[in-house]
Amino acid sequence: MPKTEVVLFAEDDGTSPLLDWLNDLTTKAQQKCIVRIERLAEMGHELRRPEAEYLRNGIYELRAILEGVHYRVLYFFHEKKGVISHGLKKQGEVPPKEIDLAVHRKERFGSNPLKHTYEGELP
Repeated sequence: MPKTEVVLFAEDDGTSPLLDWLNDLTTKAQQKCIVRIERLAEMGHELRRPEAEYLRNGIYELRAILEGVHYRVLYFFHEKKGVISHGLKKQGEVPPKEIDLAVHRKERFGSNPLKHTYEGELP
């Protein structure tokens, strides 16, 4: 199966919400989340539990746990690309407002993919 191109969502000012979030994590937590993103690139739509899960409205989560903390990276697909919206730490369910934010970013990305594709690299 061909690799899936994975890109990061960019805000209007060009910043990446995912990178802003990752920068606040420990190095080990960053590495765990990046490994999940790499798995998304390898597996695309085929990625399943325990590494990924469908939430709703075309939004999926990458799942990582480190020292009892649950990290989630929300993403969606646009054409043949996986687009990373943002990350969060969670307890229990992913809050609906976080999924709504990813849905909103999915709509913005769909209306102008070039504008909302982050140009930099992962750490």
